[in-house]
Amino acid sequence: MTKPILQGNQFLANVKEYPKENGHFNLWWLGQSGYLIQWNRANGNSIISRHLLIDPYLSNSLTKKYADTDKPHIRMTETVINPNQLDFIDVATSSHNHTDHLDAETLIPLMSVNPKLKIVVPEANRDFAADRLQVDAESLIGSDAGKSVTIADIEINGVPAAHETLEINADGQHKFLGYVFQFGEWTIYHSGDTMLYGGMVTQFKRWEIDLAILPINGSDPSRRVSGNLSGSQAVWLAQQIGAKLVIPCHYEMFEFNTVSPDQFVAEAKKQGQNYCLLKCGERFSSKGNEFSNSRNDGGEN
Repeated sequence: MTKPILQGNQFLANVKEYPKENGHFNLWWLGQSGYLIQWNRANGNSIISRHLLIDPYLSNSLTKKYADTDKPHIRMTETVINPNQLDFIDVATSSHNHTDHLDAETLIPLMSVNPKLKIVVPEANRDFAADRLQVDAESLIGSDAGKSVTIADIEINGVPAAHETLEINADGQHKFLGYVFQFGEWTIYHSGDTMLYGGMVTQFKRWEIDLAILPINGSDPSRRVSGNLSGSQAVWLAQQIGAKLVIPCHYEMFEFNTVSPDQFVAEAKKQGQNYCLLKCGERFSSKGNEFSNSRNDGGEN
């Protein structure tokens, strides 16, 4: 099993001790579609750090759930950190109800160590999420396509996602979302699980996307799970929405539902799309108009 670049106490130390520069952000890949974003801003003579978790999956709940079935979820990469150690999180988001994006064994411990934690879920899924997380539905913050909410100085905008189709409830609310996060000068798009759909690109004309985080594991009916963008589709979408940089995700977590990032890398190079290929547990940092990561080789960007 692959070990994350940073794990456990080393990962925690990197989050807490890495130099914090006003106006810049740091991002760590937690595996699958999960990310931790740390945004730093001046507050008088000090720096305030805001922490956002996106679709965190930091448990073995799916491996246990499917252990004795014909669809075992065998982990490829070890867990980055125990959620009980993340006692500084301001807000967490879930893009949809699948367990690797709405995990009780991750979020319940996070709520325990972060009493003021705000959790954003699709409004269409609020009751389901509340039941899974064993909380009152009113304690969760509902989002939807075209809806914006600001928490801890981070503006969170809902956009539709198609996993594999656009699904809405009886009230016209989307069950699968992506989010556009805005803080300071930065705009980050995390698509959640999605495939391409009509009108997808048009909605992004209102934003200048600095960073797009997109799945690349594709769609394979033999897996018997909903599909996602392929590597080449992720590059196409990043270019169409004008993303200055794209980071691929949703691979190297489960043996039955993964791909090599090679296709994505080859297509990005072919199309001249700027990208960064992170390892699990690795840090990505903004530096003005440049980007860097925590590997000595500088990564692929």
